[in-house]
Amino acid sequence: MSWPDLLGRPLPAPTQSIRIGDGDTDIVDLWLPEGEGPHPVVLMIHGGCWQKAIADRTLMNYSAEALRAAGIAVWNIEYRGVDEEGGGYPGTFLDVGRAADALMERGGEFGLDTSKIVAFGHSAGGHLAIWAAGRHRLPSSSALYTEDPARLYGVVNSGGLADLEASEPLTLKSCLADIKDRLEGPNGFSETSPVNLLPLGTIQVSINGARDRIAPSILGEQWTLKADLSGDEAHFVEVPGGHVELVSPGTEAFETELAAIRRLLLD
Repeated sequence: MSWPDLLGRPLPAPTQSIRIGDGDTDIVDLWLPEGEGPHPVVLMIHGGCWQKAIADRTLMNYSAEALRAAGIAVWNIEYRGVDEEGGGYPGTFLDVGRAADALMERGGEFGLDTSKIVAFGHSAGGHLAIWAAGRHRLPSSSALYTEDPARLYGVVNSGGLADLEASEPLTLKSCLADIKDRLEGPNGFSETSPVNLLPLGTIQVSINGARDRIAPSILGEQWTLKADLSGDEAHFVEVPGGHVELVSPGTEAFETELAAIRRLLLD
């Protein structure tokens, strides 16, 4: 599949949009299933090579609607890209952390069950989802530190570039190598690449397309091995297709991810 195959579909709309701060990107789209809550909820994080010129949260509207139809609420977040003022380190990471914390703090207002939060992140969003799961391990000296961050029960890493060091030589140069300095903190990737935060204490499921040239399957395999060796529970699944199929409802790739999300939330 190509991106026009997905983007040519009618764009679904969320239940409502919620302000969580004063910044332009301090906004979350809520996708609420029918029926009484509290509803199981997914923290959804879009990709786009960390660049807003490539994608924003609406890229995930198709996936969010499919989850809503399956009875799962979605907290689809926005964040500053590295190509926006204040984006990169620390802004992008602070935005993601603030949105995750807002779900924990305010989810009950909207009929969400926040006792077991699962994150679903695609591409660069996979990196940010796994980072969010590990930020409780950041040192208190870090500009990204939060005293009591929201804890995630599980993460579905969808074609994610979770390990920045390992991903750089394998993904598109324009996706990571050209902008990696914006993702680095004072000590390189020590605070921003989740591999340096292992073990996370969170279940991780990495799902990669067999023909994905942006996030080759070896990245999911390598991440799963590293997480497993650290003591985390980690799983890897290879599915047919490439990068687009992972966020295209109706594909085998997406149905595999939906099944993984359901297992984490409902088992």
